Amino acid sequence: MGPLLILGHALLEMALVIALLLGLAPFFQKPAVFSVTAIAGAFILLGMAWSMFRSLPSLRLSLELDPVRRNHPVLNGILMSIANPYWTIWWATIGIGYILYSRQFGLIGVAVFFTGHTLADLTWYSLIAAAVARGKSFLSDRIYRGLIACCAFLLVVFSFYFVYAGITKLSSIV
Repeated sequence: MGPLLILGHALLEMALVIALLLGLAPFFQKPAVFSVTAIAGAFILLGMAWSMFRSLPSLRLSLELDPVRRNHPVLNGILMSIANPYWTIWWATIGIGYILYSRQFGLIGVAVFFTGHTLADLTWYSLIAAAVARGKSFLSDRIYRGLIACCAFLLVVFSFYFVYAGITKLSSIV
């Protein structure tokens, strides 16, 4: 599953890199775009946290696919990347810098950067996916629920940070 999720993530990133190369970079660097992304992302994170907290009583660590979730893992990789405000903010700041730097070496430079970035994502998240798959033998359902509760709490903290950052940036341009 992990590599397929990263394939979706990489396809979305490839589309974004192409858009940046075609001239969309200045749009993403506007403070208003940052603010809207941060605040909208905060609400998405709050929704995710709320859903995680609600699922805690019945949550079990299971490697079986949920029949209700019919999205393909590649599509889920795209959707999870879009839902992550850090993804957009990273690309609007650090990612654009990398693209502009690698662009001075032509399309080969951009291709090398993108390939390295994608391979790093694939390696890291494949390790994470393997750890989760093997974690069933190390984690009880109670410990798993505790980890999910901690992650949900962190999503709430991040969402407040994103609201603060979005409002701060917005107030600086008004």
